Amino acid sequence: MTPDITLGSWFAKRAAATPEARALTFCPQSEESSTLTFAQMLDRIDRLAAAFREGGVCRGDRVGFLGLNHPAFFETLFAAARLGAIFVPLNFRLTGPELSFIICDAGIHTLVTDADHQSVIDSIRDEIPVRKHIGVGAELETTIGSHEPLDMVEPGEPESVAVIMYTSGTTGRPKGAMLTHANLWWNNTNNLHMFDVLGADVTLVAAPLFHIGGLNVTTLVTWQRGGEVVLFRTFDPGACLEAIPRYGVTTMFGVPAMFLFMSQHPAFGTTDLTSVRTLVCGGAPVPEPLIKLYNGRGIPIQQGYGLTETSPAVSFLGPQYALAKVGSAGRPPLFVEIKIVDGDGRRVDEPGGRGEICCRGPNIMKGYWNRPDATAQAIDEQGWFHTGDVGYLDDEGFLYIADRVKDMVISGGENIYPAEVESVLYEHPAITEVAVIGVPDERWGEAVAAVVVLKEGASLSLDELRDFAGRSLARYKLPSHLHFVDVLPRNPAGKVLKFELRDRVAEGGP
Repeated sequence: MTPDITLGSWFAKRAAATPEARALTFCPQSEESSTLTFAQMLDRIDRLAAAFREGGVCRGDRVGFLGLNHPAFFETLFAAARLGAIFVPLNFRLTGPELSFIICDAGIHTLVTDADHQSVIDSIRDEIPVRKHIGVGAELETTIGSHEPLDMVEPGEPESVAVIMYTSGTTGRPKGAMLTHANLWWNNTNNLHMFDVLGADVTLVAAPLFHIGGLNVTTLVTWQRGGEVVLFRTFDPGACLEAIPRYGVTTMFGVPAMFLFMSQHPAFGTTDLTSVRTLVCGGAPVPEPLIKLYNGRGIPIQQGYGLTETSPAVSFLGPQYALAKVGSAGRPPLFVEIKIVDGDGRRVDEPGGRGEICCRGPNIMKGYWNRPDATAQAIDEQGWFHTGDVGYLDDEGFLYIADRVKDMVISGGENIYPAEVESVLYEHPAITEVAVIGVPDERWGEAVAAVVVLKEGASLSLDELRDFAGRSLARYKLPSHLHFVDVLPRNPAGKVLKFELRDRVAEGGP
């Protein structure tokens, strides 16, 4: 017998095992919190699944969600899974044109949208193939309340696609990473071993759920163990601190900036944090002073490295190594392999030898949606996923991230690909050439910098550039630094030498 580990199946089994246990507490911040038990949550999921089926959603169809963190996100995710459909979470920070591309690329059949983002969908409604629109709020409540729970669940197929999660591409177009039910399950199996998830855990979720980190570091695995998710619509450091003693929060995932902002809040020193067993951090290395600050409150910080395509865990640094191995991304979990390869694809065995980080395991995506060429470039014939990140292993097998092959900028945990930003900035009438790089930022880890060659006689300010780019790009992708050069440095093949630009900016130029 092969157990059914699909999302819809395991959640139903958890609800049957602990029906009256608290599953989800939603804290919308402007209203009173509300709590659903596992049984109540499954009932809503199956009623929504019945409505999806009545609306024409079949196995393999795509169902999308656009909005801030909300219980409807999870209800849509699991309802799609109960039908064998595929869930597509959408980044609520994107503009209309960016969303239009993703919705069309995925071929979303049914879209659930919250009120805050209805206007952006209305602006592109004529461009997208969506057949059924459902609004979060009264419309969703009526939809759920007017249907009986699903009477026939689609049989589970663990290797079928559960979620298509879009990640920005180096060509400027996002790619949809196809994550199977088995990918998500095995990632959570790794997490169970890495930070000892408990059935009594209460995990605080304030990171955006459309990110793999928000969805699948502490969230799903806590439900698998029968614990409670306390969900915030958005991250607010003061509200998160207040929630910890109120709900007995034991775990939380965040990027370094989130934990930094919490530590800088006036209430940090007086808040009772004794319920917190561990914090899990990803997106960038945690600075040593921040580790020591939380350790001083008796709270260990566990760190990890991962990508959307890996569901996400690739390596893990336990708190016992946090100070001894500052800057390290840790070792691989039980069911993941890591290797370093050189430019010719040969394994680098010597400690400290740099090369591209490759990983292999049951958590690796099935491939990119409708992109067989991109899939073949990313996953080789032996099943190794090529991350595009440069790193090295020390003599004890600890992984360190040294650089990024793809020049990706990580700002506040958000992945920003320069090619996408550059393609927009090139349209500005004052710009002849532009290169986008990441520069160090104390608050966000990295910030976006545009290095520009102006047309003769032209002038340009940072505000003008941001106003122009903001019509097409999400706010977090906009440059916060602007530098001018007479010519971009290039190698003999014509490729812009971004490492040289980063060095020059760091030294106070160009």
